[in-house]
Formats: sequence, structure tokens, C-alpha cells
Amino acid sequence: MFVAASLPGGPLLIVAVVALAWVLFIRPSQARQKAAREKSDTLAPGDEVLTVGGLYGIVQEIEEEGDLIVEIAEGIHVRIARRAVATVVKPEEDDDEADDTHEHEHEVDEPEHAEASATDTNPPPA
Repeated sequence: MFVAASLPGGPLLIVAVVALAWVLFIRPSQARQKAAREKSDTLAPGDEVLTVGGLYGIVQEIEEEGDLIVEIAEGIHVRIARRAVATVVKPEEDDDEADDTHEHEHEVDEPEHAEASATDTNPPPA
């Protein structure tokens, strides 16, 4: 039978393994839970949220029970649990600047069809 206590430094080894497990697994989980709780506590009307179900909406009001009234489309309000909020969506900076950068990303200089066929080395299929 293998007993850790019979090894030199056995009890110390057990303590080291437990401490390592705590540092690698338990502590990060606690930090994630704390961050989620803080995010949930800072929700306010006007915040744009993404739910765990994939719906985007704007918080309209927060009820006493902790539920949120969220507008998911113009005139469409739904009541969701606070814990159903996956993340708070950060507002975009300046729409004019964002539009300018996105327009240029999609512009590609493509040759016209006639030019492409003249330089095409493969004949069309018969």
C-alpha cells in the first residue's frame, strides 16, 4: 500500500498539492464569480446588455426583485433575471469615425470581367 506519510516529506507533499490545487482552480473561479457579481451590481437603465440567450437589449428599469426590464426592439420589452445577463456591451466610440474605417476595409480593387478573361491562362470549360 502506498502511503504519502511513509515518503520523506510526505505530509508536506500533501499540503503542497492541496495549495497548488487551490491556486490553480479555486482562486481563479472565485475571481470570476466576484467579477460577474460586480458587473451585475453595476447595471443601470440605459446600459446595453447581451443575454446568455443571445439577445441584445437596453435596460429600461430594474425591479425590486432584481429582475431587469430590457427593450429588445422598439416597443418590445422583456423581463429577464439579472443573472441572465452575459455581458454589458460597451458603447461604440464615434459612429462617424467607425463608418469611415469600415467603408475602406471592404473596398477591393477588382479587375473588370473583360480584363480578367484576357489575362486568364485557363480556358473556359467545354
